[in-house]
Order: sequence, then structure tokens, then C-alpha cells
Amino acid sequence: MKSAFEGVVEQYGPMVLRVCRAVAGPDLAEDAWSETFLAALRAFPSLPEDANVEAWLVTIAHRKAIDQVRAKARRATPTEHLADVAGESDGGYPSERSGLFAAIAKLPEKQRYCVGYHHIVGLSYDEVAEIVGGTAAAARRAAADGVKTLRRTYARALAAEQLAGE
Repeated sequence: MKSAFEGVVEQYGPMVLRVCRAVAGPDLAEDAWSETFLAALRAFPSLPEDANVEAWLVTIAHRKAIDQVRAKARRATPTEHLADVAGESDGGYPSERSGLFAAIAKLPEKQRYCVGYHHIVGLSYDEVAEIVGGTAAAARRAAADGVKTLRRTYARALAAEQLAGE
């Protein structure tokens, strides 16, 4: 005898997989599909009887697929060789002679402090907010803006250095 939820999985499983493939791509779709039905299983008992199950599952699948894409973007990518771009450093942190240190120094003051305190020193955003003033959310935003600027400007500087070296 099948449970009601097993019937839902059987009926809507292929549609949910299509949603996951459309949002996350074929590599991440199965993980998103599994996460969708795990979340749905937890919430299923409280689902109203007149609920649109298909729309409910599409919403969950969409969110779980986006979560998979974001998680993949945060994962490290293995490479055969690592470029020595930070220069001489102390324990993996940028030294004063590195290009990264110079790029950090050019950031606006609040971004520089938030990036430095959080990413280099390792303080939490709450601790950073106590030091620089404001809220943890503001510190997080300033650090994110600083990292975004660093990615753009430091990557450009590295590319120019590599071209000059060739």
C-alpha cells in the first residue's frame, strides 16, 4: 500500500526533475530533486488539502535548484597548478609587497576594514560591526562590495602582469 506522499513523488517526480534541470543544469539536477522531495516530505503533513501540489513542488524545486547552483559556485575548483599571485606572505596572508595588499589598500575605508577584519583576520561580522560601527549586515555588505571590487580590479592587474611577463 502506497502512502499519499509516494503518490505525489510518482506523479510529480518527472516534472520536478525537469524544473531542476532547467534551473540548475543536468549536473546538479538530481541533487536538487532529492533536496526538493526531502523538504516536501517534511512539510507535506501540514499542506492544506486544497493546495496546488504542483505549484508547491515547483516553488520548492526552483529554490533547491538555485541553492545547488550557489553551493557549486562556493566550492573550490581543483587545479593542477596554483599561481603564486599573493607574493611573499606570512601564513598565507598577503604581504605588503603583494599586489593583493595594494588592491586592498585602494578600497574605500569601510570596505577595506571589513574585508581585512573578516577575510584576513577572521573576525565575525558582528565583531567587525563593533569595530567599524554599524550593523553586522552593513559590515557584510561592505565586505561583499570590497571583495567584488577586488575581483574586478585585482584580476585585471594580474592579467596585465601576465601579459607583460610574456
